[in-house]
Amino acid sequence: MKILKDKVVKLSFVALLITITAAMFYTPTASAHGEKSQAAFMRMRTIHWFDLNWSKEMVPVNDTMTISGKFFVFSGWPETVDKPEVSFLNIGIPGPVFIRAGSWVGGQLVPRSISLELGETYDFKVLLKARRPGDWHVHTMLNVQGGGPIIGPGKWVTITGSMSDFVNNITTLTGETINLETYNLENTYFWHGLWYAIGLSWMFYWIRRPLFIPRSIAVEAGKADTLITATDKKVAMGFLAGSLVLVLVSYSMTEEQYPVTVPLQAGLLRGIKSLDLPAPTVSVKVEDATYRVPGRAMQMTLTVTNNGDSAIRLGEFQTAGVRFMDSNVAVDDTGYPDDLLAEDGLTVSDNSPLAPGQSRTINVTASDAAWEVYRLADLIYDPDSRFAGLLFFWDESGNRQMTTIDAPLIPTFI
Repeated sequence: MKILKDKVVKLSFVALLITITAAMFYTPTASAHGEKSQAAFMRMRTIHWFDLNWSKEMVPVNDTMTISGKFFVFSGWPETVDKPEVSFLNIGIPGPVFIRAGSWVGGQLVPRSISLELGETYDFKVLLKARRPGDWHVHTMLNVQGGGPIIGPGKWVTITGSMSDFVNNITTLTGETINLETYNLENTYFWHGLWYAIGLSWMFYWIRRPLFIPRSIAVEAGKADTLITATDKKVAMGFLAGSLVLVLVSYSMTEEQYPVTVPLQAGLLRGIKSLDLPAPTVSVKVEDATYRVPGRAMQMTLTVTNNGDSAIRLGEFQTAGVRFMDSNVAVDDTGYPDDLLAEDGLTVSDNSPLAPGQSRTINVTASDAAWEVYRLADLIYDPDSRFAGLLFFWDESGNRQMTTIDAPLIPTFI
């Protein structure tokens, strides 16, 4: 009976090991992201992306596309999130379906982390090279140290062709041209296989004898010292010594084969140039703001003052990447993602031109299913239930100006 139990335990352990190993080689296809699960206040009160452009919606393998636009670092940054003093401009994609060929902020190449200032607006551009065919959701994203990834709007992009045709050639500092996609691949397989074999050998050495139940009985009987024999100690020392020798020898061989090396660059770029935007001539005061749960609509009472020399009209309210627009004032022709664009989602009680020097109190409603689809309505359940966003006004000449709003949000359930 004891021998049978031991065999069952061993077989179970081996089956578990095989299952885990098989799972390591199974990678299900991921297409979109879980941006909807990111807290609403994170998307509303941190980075506001606008004027975004995905240069292509269909890209052949080895071809390039760019994502460009602007982002505003919200001045009312939440206290619970570390400020973007160490940030990294990134792109949210499901794995290496593109490679990033270059990224720029404020016209400056940014291959490393950057420091951003609250209340400033920056332009950016990311150059991507298509690698893996499929339909992929491609997002803007900013990684913030201590704050995690802040995901921006995403758009579906189709990559055509065959991944076997992908090449990623670079020229090293020594003048050698290599394809990073296949460079030294055999060596990579060799070392992974070698360490995997060493790990399996170590595990199989210990599972060749009775396992859990007999060992538990021995420990309870006060015979734990008998479980580790002198041979076991010698084998353990052999594994340790062999691993150290293997590491030292391989390190020496690598140093000899590649004498010219450059360490990974991990510095912080400061002084990134922000956009020198003209001061807005429109001032907006939020008198109150409510979110009507049954109607999936946010209602705001705003006092708008025009300090400029041309009449203005409110054309767009944008928050968390969702754009609510008044099509009578502004129309989007950039191919912005349909699920994030409510072309007639903005209603203004009196949106007649506001003359220079005048003030007006208006009721503004931003309504669309995106409040629920993108879980922005979850904001009303936060301990600090505040919303934030961008308002865009147009004057009689078609010029646009932007102003920010930030205020508490009160839910209504009737």
